[in-house]
Amino acid sequence: MYLPLDDHAKRRLTERGDIAAAIDILMAEGYAADELLGEMTKLFYVDLDAFNDVLRREQKLQLQKLQF
Repeated sequence: MYLPLDDHAKRRLTERGDIAAAIDILMAEGYAADELLGEMTKLFYVDLDAFNDVLRREQKLQLQKLQF
């Protein structure tokens, strides 16, 4: 039986630091918050709980920066 090589397998993105880095990169490229998960899941299996936690923290930080 033919088993294809796993060259195109997605990596898991589960560490909060890695997720935060990916979010920062995408936001720097101009992606809106509602587009981030769609773009990230094109390349990675993303831990949704960790993604939501990181995104909430990022949004809180941005709001705090705007207030000052």
